[in-house]
Amino acid sequence: MSLYERLYDESEKAKVRFVGFISEHGRYDFGIVYTHMFFGKPLVVCMQTGRSSLLSMEDTENLEYLQKIFNLRSREEAEEIALFFRSNLPAITMEIEAEH
Repeated sequence: MSLYERLYDESEKAKVRFVGFISEHGRYDFGIVYTHMFFGKPLVVCMQTGRSSLLSMEDTENLEYLQKIFNLRSREEAEEIALFFRSNLPAITMEIEAEH
């Protein structure tokens, strides 16, 4: 008997973007993995802490969530990160999956 049941095992060539920027609250370095998996939500990795999350444009509205997942010190930091993500994440997620 198997110890696990495989849910998926997919390979794809994903687009990866590395972005670093500085604001008045600190320096930020992110890897953004654009994929057809996960309903088109990009995987965002904080290169400084290793924390990661699947993020959509809608997720950028929840400042408390951003603050928690990226261990940000203040709401102001979360607002800066949200502003960055709003201009760098795809606006529509479900259509990416439909194209695949």
